[in-house]
Amino acid sequence: MDHEEQPTVTLPGEVRMPLLGFGTWQATGQAGYDAVLAALDAGYRHVDTATMYGNEEEVGRAVQESGLRREDVFLTTKLPPDRVGRERETIEASLTALGTDHVDLWLVHWPPSSPADGIPVWREMLAARDEGLARAVGVSNYSTAQIDELIQATEENPAVNQIRWSPSLYDRQRHREHRDRGVVLEGYSPFKTSDLADPVLTRIAAAHDVSPAQVVLRWHIDHEIVVIPKSVTPDRIRANADIFHFSLTAEEMRDVDALGNP
Repeated sequence: MDHEEQPTVTLPGEVRMPLLGFGTWQATGQAGYDAVLAALDAGYRHVDTATMYGNEEEVGRAVQESGLRREDVFLTTKLPPDRVGRERETIEASLTALGTDHVDLWLVHWPPSSPADGIPVWREMLAARDEGLARAVGVSNYSTAQIDELIQATEENPAVNQIRWSPSLYDRQRHREHRDRGVVLEGYSPFKTSDLADPVLTRIAAAHDVSPAQVVLRWHIDHEIVVIPKSVTPDRIRANADIFHFSLTAEEMRDVDALGNP
């Protein structure tokens, strides 16, 4: 896969985020390092980690040892909710572990348990961005109402909201709400809630000579929804990256959408 041709979405500040990323949840230690190295080798140019995953050091080492330039890899990490009030210290620890002076995207991993903390945390995220510690900032697992609260208080939209997403969870209205606010929708766990044996997915897969999993990933890309499949199996890692030689038709897109909006 030629990463130059990989589709990206542009975040505020002209930050280009590849629509395909590599998820690293539960990929720790040597296995985590090996998986990230295999992913970069397979052509992924976007890696998603989090303080909570306990693997930033392995991710950073893999990026450094991949031989790629830092600016060619889009790195995301996340602030855990129990670090409210210690945002600056947390991003600095992440940067040290990752071995870089900035991440491309820093997210609030979950809304803080006390709603009163929501806006102060968001202001700290914005301050880190303004200081160049993160090129863009956003949120994860936020509802549209929670996003609106941040926008109303600061007039600054989260660049991204990373949420659980898949064909069977497709929610046309939620998708539209993100677009209307200029917030990029990023989906995680694309396969966990998908029935890869679903006749709609198997039929479309057969038509393109690909797997149902590849159809699910391509469906995200064709919707301009960022997707971060995770795997530690080299063959699966490669297959998940091999989704740029085909595209779904408008009719196929509607059929897959209908799995979530029957």
